[in-house]
Amino acid sequence: MASLYGKISEAEQARLKARRKSWRRIITIALSSVVLAVVIVAAVVGTQSHRAGSKKDGVGSDPSSLSTSVKAVCDVTLYKESCYNSMSQKVKPNQFVQPHDLFKLSVMVAMDELSKASEHISGQMKAMNDSAAAAAVDSCGELLDLAMDHLNGSYMSGLDASDDLRTWLSTARTCLETCIDGFDELALGPLKGTVKGYLKTPQELTSNSLAIITWISNIMGSIKLRRLMGFDYPHKSSQVAPKPLHHKDQSFPEWLKPKDRKLIQSSADLRKIANVVVAKDGSGKYKTIKAALKAVPDKSDKRYVIYVKKGVYVENVRVEKPKWNVVMVGDGKDATIVSGRLNVVDGTPTFQSATFAVFGKGFIARDMGFRNTAGPSKHQAVALMSTADQSVFYRCKFDAFQDTLYAHSNRQFYRECDILGTVDFIFGNSAVVLQTCNIRPRVPMKGQQDTITAQGRVDPNQNTGISIQNCTLWPWGDLRNVRTYLGRPWKNYSRTVYMTSLMGGFIDPKGWLPWTGDSAPSTIYYAEYKNYGSGSNTKNRVKWKGLRTNLSTKEAEKFTVKSFIMGDSWIKKADVSFKSGL
Repeated sequence: MASLYGKISEAEQARLKARRKSWRRIITIALSSVVLAVVIVAAVVGTQSHRAGSKKDGVGSDPSSLSTSVKAVCDVTLYKESCYNSMSQKVKPNQFVQPHDLFKLSVMVAMDELSKASEHISGQMKAMNDSAAAAAVDSCGELLDLAMDHLNGSYMSGLDASDDLRTWLSTARTCLETCIDGFDELALGPLKGTVKGYLKTPQELTSNSLAIITWISNIMGSIKLRRLMGFDYPHKSSQVAPKPLHHKDQSFPEWLKPKDRKLIQSSADLRKIANVVVAKDGSGKYKTIKAALKAVPDKSDKRYVIYVKKGVYVENVRVEKPKWNVVMVGDGKDATIVSGRLNVVDGTPTFQSATFAVFGKGFIARDMGFRNTAGPSKHQAVALMSTADQSVFYRCKFDAFQDTLYAHSNRQFYRECDILGTVDFIFGNSAVVLQTCNIRPRVPMKGQQDTITAQGRVDPNQNTGISIQNCTLWPWGDLRNVRTYLGRPWKNYSRTVYMTSLMGGFIDPKGWLPWTGDSAPSTIYYAEYKNYGSGSNTKNRVKWKGLRTNLSTKEAEKFTVKSFIMGDSWIKKADVSFKSGL
């Protein structure tokens, strides 16, 4: 008994603490499971009165033959009919299935349908005699592989990683949409219709999985509950939580390990410890970046540092999916430059036009420039494209005209970067924060207008959007005769927020440009919060239902590094010279 009240060893204290933590976790999980089950039962009871009308909605299965748990879960989706039909065949009418298993089932049926669609589309490739069509089908095939990877990752993960699941399913949905967009870009309307038909069901089923995990996450209060449970993600289980930085003029994601944070801060140190050196003059191990990337070990948990000496590297570079945790450092954004000129006009789909494309997760670039020299007449020509989860770009420069920076999908963070372009030059459907960057619209082709952003959110449950915080919007050249807009809604649920940023007077007073017609879908989310400069006046902004020019501080905080991306559980609080969040 004395040991209970007297001093105990540190090891014993740690064991007691661990046991208490485990019991708390078990109790919390049990309670949350009960709560979730009760909610589902309540949902089932609440939907009984709607069963008679479900046939009118075109539900293929007889409602009376549906499992009540399937009915309850499918009712939260956007595509109820495809949900009922796909899952009712797998679950007996009187069988109660746990939400976790229903979510897994929804992902599994999405993968099955995507696999069938992929076979059909790959079959199209064999009959292609047209080079543009072949390029579009090839690009589509790569995107379908990415979608399948993210669906499979979602299937293999537990509900405790709900923010990861939302991100990966959002990415899968984006990849399917990007595949279809590629046929529009190359004016392949008939082929687009065929591919769109093949992908209709996989798109709907992927959306359903996303809706289900969003619903479950909302019920369980994912962030607070996960903190209470003390969950770690499988891919982070061996990592030590990093301590915050306390540098006035620096702001970095807290998910970076302490060692990685140190690397990000010091280019000199990075160059000294680089695994390999790339140099055009032959003073390094490799003369090309592509050759150096081949030496990177696949799926490594360790950082692999590539130092690229000053020079212009004319090559189209891809950091492939298996190349994890690559750190690439140059001698400066205007000294180490990767240059290419692939573009849509010459037959390359936008997704494959990037001079530098990143697929491998955990990628970091520092002090480098990326440019596409195709010019404005070639239309879509990407300088950098990232679909890599947890990718970071620090003190980099992205230089092109239309579609300069393609933040395609997953979670991304940009700090102190220069971004130059004309039409839609920051675009994509990632969850991305651009912080203290210089955004520089430039002179476009005659008759064109400049649009800074084109965000591609296609589903209300996607946790994606563009957040521009503490940035400077200033012209690159004489834009007195060029109308320049903050963005235009590429998709029906486009989401873009400008916060506490300097806007020069070259910004058109209307602020935003419609994609087509004279208005925008009511489902978009555009917002401006406490921006300053002569271009920030919102008095004459467009009168769209989806535009918010009077955000509360509470609402604006949802789009900061702390909330918008930490809420997705991959970037945690950053120490900056201003208050946390804003």
